[in-house]
Amino acid sequence: MLKRISSEKLPQAVGSYSPATEVGNLIFTSGQLPINGKTNKIDFPDSIEEQTKQSMDNVKYILEDNKSSLENIVKTTVYLKNIKDFASFDQVYKSYFTGSFPSRTAFEVGDLPMGALIEIEVVAQKIG
Repeated sequence: MLKRISSEKLPQAVGSYSPATEVGNLIFTSGQLPINGKTNKIDFPDSIEEQTKQSMDNVKYILEDNKSSLENIVKTTVYLKNIKDFASFDQVYKSYFTGSFPSRTAFEVGDLPMGALIEIEVVAQKIG
């Protein structure tokens, strides 16, 4: 069964999409921009570290509000406006995990909505 899911902590959508879709025991998130759900803005337009943190927090909100967690992520896809930000992004990203890391793809893209420096999407397994 296919179910559209979200979190009340997320910002308003920047287009026509669902924040996440649940299919069976998997959750597929849409790309999470570094938009603060309280302000609906990118609070740190020039900081890849702060934008990574906000994007990961948005992923975390979706998962935790829908019977999953960061530890249940199977695959992550990361879109970077500048691949030279990879090391700084990775320092923040790895702090969100204990033990092993999920599979991941990261690459540079031409541009991202709202001038973001990063966008992160995941596939995660539900807990029960």
